[in-house]
Amino acid sequence: MVSFQQVEAMIQTQLPDAQVMLRDLTGGGDHLEAIVVSSEFAGQSRVKQHQMVYSALQSALATEEIHALALKTYTPEAWSAQSK
Repeated sequence: MVSFQQVEAMIQTQLPDAQVMLRDLTGGGDHLEAIVVSSEFAGQSRVKQHQMVYSALQSALATEEIHALALKTYTPEAWSAQSK
């Protein structure tokens, strides 16, 4: 099982400024929800943003350490507006 710290580190390797919020959806540690906020998402489609995160987590997904991932991505500006 991959730890939240490992998942965060994998994402931040690809997106150094990323703020990562994780939640275990089932208690088993392999079905996760991730909210990722990064300025790297600016100007990118939602699909491209998700591809960037999935790329960072490729090894954990391939080995099924992460079996399912619910993903939400935001730029810092969109996150700020969403949080209000």
